[in-house]
Amino acid sequence: MFDVLSTMLRTKILTESPPLLSADTSVASQNLQNDLWKILGRAVCIRQVDAGSCNGCELEIQAVNNPYYNLEGIGIKFVASPRHADLLLVTGPVSVNMEEALRRTYHAVPDPKLVIAVGDCGTCGGVFGESYASRGAVANVIPVNHTVVGCPPTPMAILGGILETVRSAKQQSHALTR
Repeated sequence: MFDVLSTMLRTKILTESPPLLSADTSVASQNLQNDLWKILGRAVCIRQVDAGSCNGCELEIQAVNNPYYNLEGIGIKFVASPRHADLLLVTGPVSVNMEEALRRTYHAVPDPKLVIAVGDCGTCGGVFGESYASRGAVANVIPVNHTVVGCPPTPMAILGGILETVRSAKQQSHALTR
């Protein structure tokens, strides 16, 4: 035990310092929070679905969900049930075995349904493409509102896709009310 403690004291802190929050960051965060409330009247709830991926995209989605990005602070949270979700994040090429489950999950999400295909496999089938075991892109099975490319995409790209989808939903809702 003494060896472990002495190693910890010699090594010091190995993590990077948190980002400095400026006034612009807090204003942008507040604006985003206000936009979310105007669109949905509450926080954006996301249900993540793995439709047959290699789990690279899931690791990046978990990185987005860590305290560094503070999603819950701006009104974005992950939920376990599609019935509580406003947005689906779908990763991987849709395998034949996951096709029906993905459709059921999509139909369980209340309106307005927002779907983001994450990663190259979700957007176009990636290296797997379409075959006897794969339906390919998510858009081949359910309607997709936005895509985030990359293998795997960075956490900032995923966050950007979420924000772009929410903003486009806001613009569509404004167009419908006029």
